[in-house]
Parts: sequence; structure tokens; C-alpha cells
Amino acid sequence: MLVKTFGSAVYGVEAISITVEVNVLAGAGYHIVGLPDSAVKESLQRVESALKSNGYYMPRTKLVVNLAPADIKKSGSAFDLPMAIGTLGASEQLPDACSPEQYVMMGELGLDGSIQPIKGALPIAITTHKDGFKGLLVPEQNALEAAMVEGLPVYGMRHLNDVIRFFETPDSFQPVQADVQEVFAQSQHDFDIDFNEVKGQENIKRALEIAAAGGHNAILIGPPGAGKTMLAKRLPTILPPLSLEEALETTKIHSVAGKLPEHATLIARRPFRSPHHTVSDAALVGGGGIPQPGEISLAHNGVLFLDELPEFKRTALEVMRQPMEERKVTISRARTSLDFPASFMLIASMNPCPCGFYNHPEKECSCPPGAVQKYLNKVSGPLLDRIDLHVEVTPVAFNELSARLSSETSSVIRDRVVAARALQAVRFAEQPGIYANAQMNSRMLRAYCQLEPSSQNLLKTAMNKLNLSARAYDRILKVSRTIADLAAAPDIQAAHLAEAIQYRSLDREGWAG
Repeated sequence: MLVKTFGSAVYGVEAISITVEVNVLAGAGYHIVGLPDSAVKESLQRVESALKSNGYYMPRTKLVVNLAPADIKKSGSAFDLPMAIGTLGASEQLPDACSPEQYVMMGELGLDGSIQPIKGALPIAITTHKDGFKGLLVPEQNALEAAMVEGLPVYGMRHLNDVIRFFETPDSFQPVQADVQEVFAQSQHDFDIDFNEVKGQENIKRALEIAAAGGHNAILIGPPGAGKTMLAKRLPTILPPLSLEEALETTKIHSVAGKLPEHATLIARRPFRSPHHTVSDAALVGGGGIPQPGEISLAHNGVLFLDELPEFKRTALEVMRQPMEERKVTISRARTSLDFPASFMLIASMNPCPCGFYNHPEKECSCPPGAVQKYLNKVSGPLLDRIDLHVEVTPVAFNELSARLSSETSSVIRDRVVAARALQAVRFAEQPGIYANAQMNSRMLRAYCQLEPSSQNLLKTAMNKLNLSARAYDRILKVSRTIADLAAAPDIQAAHLAEAIQYRSLDREGWAG
């Protein structure tokens, strides 16, 4: 007897529906076809044990399982559940009234029939809803995550027997209820850290405010203990709140990678990823035998913080250059090519030299001649060109550290950032996929960053004196446009341009001796 059930396979950050056809024929042996990987091939051993543990039997004739479309590779253990239900149906152990073909089901089976959690529940739920199925059955641990898709009944299952009872009497089960708006709103302003905890460093806070307002990349250069890491970790507290669409997209990536926090249903705050400098190329950008999102994709719609930038492997940094421009990364393999979104803000920090005290106002640098330039050369010029703001961080004086005066809170700074982003939203309303000044292309720069003659002369002088590249020219225009937005100015003025130019520290002639 032939029975069809339905599962779903995740490719990149999207999912496609998979038809699981199970047929019991005359003959002997178990066969799985449809490009299964080793984990899928092992499924029938888990299915057999789960069925026998719960009073059912495995057919002793020929059993053929086809995973269609058959030309797409299937991986993972989550096909256990649709195979088990298909096997019961094909061997006539399910009541005739059962209609498993109306639902998508996914779950890994334990040998006792318990259902283990899976990866990618959210993209599976999105595809299930789009394809018009009646509902989705997933492990109980993934039910709230999948229930974020409005209009799709989602049922959380603990055990194989629960699934069988569901198909016998579906009306006795209630779908999981999740208030998306409530879950989304709860975490929007819930931060454990705040900018008012940072003493002094007002110029650095200003630079990070500009970075947040325009979505710009920034690098902080300063001696050890100057506060680079502390400032960078507080950047998410002033970024605009995620929209619901961005939250779902971000959650989808973390779900596919299996990185969702325990009991989390929706990532409602912008992610902050801080990989160690020993990270491999594949871990940073994405890849593997079965391509998985890397740190740059996990930082999508948020911040990627690279502490001690020169200590990262040069190859790892260089492969970031194209994703930083295109805001996506393409992982190509012999059989497949997958795109992962990677629209992130890069915040990097570094010491100015090996000893850390070059340009220090009080301590003397002990590095030999040429060591500073050699240290900076660990980071390539093309990568630095893609960083809009070069910010020098100086140590905080004792009188600032001991002062009781409170500085601006993150919420106050965030209000200004949100207002600037609102101006950009209006400006780019007709430009799909463009949300911030940092994303402008050359055509948009000509349209939105026109300069007066006096400002043109100022920029020309800076370009000649600092020997800036064409990409640096574009970066200065983008940053000056953001500074004008923070001031609610319709046009870029000379003061805005001058402030943007000063954020090219590493381009200054003689900076590194």
C-alpha cells in the first residue's frame, strides 16, 4: 500500500516541502531513495525501534521510501517522524480516517518514540503556510518558534503516540498560541548595559551615534584599557529597534544554524556577534560540507564585533570584503549554491601598535622603527577602505572617571538615531532593499549628497592631502549625509563634511610614523 506524508528540507535560510512516499511491496529489505545522506539512511533503524517500543510492527516485506523531489539532497534526522507515520499507514496500522497528507510533520525520533527538537522550524513553518497545508506538527520544543507564523496551526508533539492520537482525533488537540506582537515588544528595550555607564569618551560616543544612525562600519584604535570593547558592546543599545520583518528574518537564520537561545521564540533585539580571533574562514563567512551560515550571517541586521582586528587571520578578513559590499554571501559547492544574508554593521577594535601605546598622551611606545606600520599592514588597505569611521580612542583621565556627572543614556541617543533613520526611510522609500545611508550606491550619492562649491573645495583638499581612494571619497560623502540627518539638515554643509573627514584617521599621512 502506498502512503504519502509530507516533511520539509532547509536549504540556506529557506525551506522546501518534501513528499515522503512509503510503499510496502512483496519482497524483502528496506530502501530509502531520493538522495538521502547518512543521517536519513539511518532513520529506518530509529523508526523500527520506536514503532516496536510502542506496540507496532515494522513490515517484514519490501519497504521503499522515496523523498521527492528526488534530485535534491536530503540531510538530517528530522525526516524520522514523516517516515514513521508513512510506514504505519503503508502497513495499514493507522485507522482509515487518518489524513496525514494534509499536514507537514518533522521530528527526530528517539528509540522509545520520544520526539527530539529540530533545526529550522521557522523557515519550515513559513513554507508550510505558503504551500497551503492544514497545519504543522513539530517537536514541543520548537512549537512556539514555528507558531510565530500567523495563520498556521502549529501542534507541539512530545511522543510518537501523540502524533498517532492526533491523526485519530485531531479535534482533541489545540494549536500552540503565540502572541507575536507581545513577544516582539517585550525585548525591544530590555538591555543590561547603557551608554551612561561610560565615563568621558564623548567624542567616541558621537562617532558610534553616527555609525548607528547611518549603518556605517567603524574601527576603534587605541591603547589597552581605553574602553574600546566596552563602547562597542553598548552599540546595540542605541540602534533602531528591529522591525517585525527583520526580526523574523534574523530568527530564521539563527534557527537554521541551531543558534536560537533556549526557550527563545523570536530574536527581537539586534544580534551582537563577537567571534574570537582564532575563528576559521568557514566559521566567519559560512560554509562546511552542508553549507551553514557563518558569523557574518548570524550578525545579519545587527553588529559584528571583531576585537583585536590585526590578530585575525588575513584570509578570514579578506573573504569578508565582498559580503560587506553586497550584504549577502554566496556559498558554492559542487551540487548546490546557497545565498545567506549578511547585512551587518562591522565594528572592529585594535591597538595602534604591538605594545599598544603609540600616540599615547602619557606612555611612550617601545616598538622598534617600522613596527607600527608593519602591525597596521596586517589589515589590508581594501578592508580599511570599506570601514567608514576610523576613531581614535584615548585613555580616560582620572577626573572624568571619578566625576559623578551622569552622561546621556542610551535611550536618549537612540531617539536621535531613530529620527535620523526615519529621514532615511523617507529618502529611500522608492529604493527596495536600501534602508540606511551606508547602503547608497554611486547613483544615489550623486542624487542625495550634492555639495556646495566651498564644500567641494574642502573635500578636494582632503583627498589630495590624505591621498584617499575613490571608495574613501564615497565613504566620506555617506558619513557626511548621516551627520546632516542627525542635525535634521536638508543639505550637507561644510561642517558636516569636515566632521566626516576627521573620521579617516588611518588615511592621514604620517599617522603610523
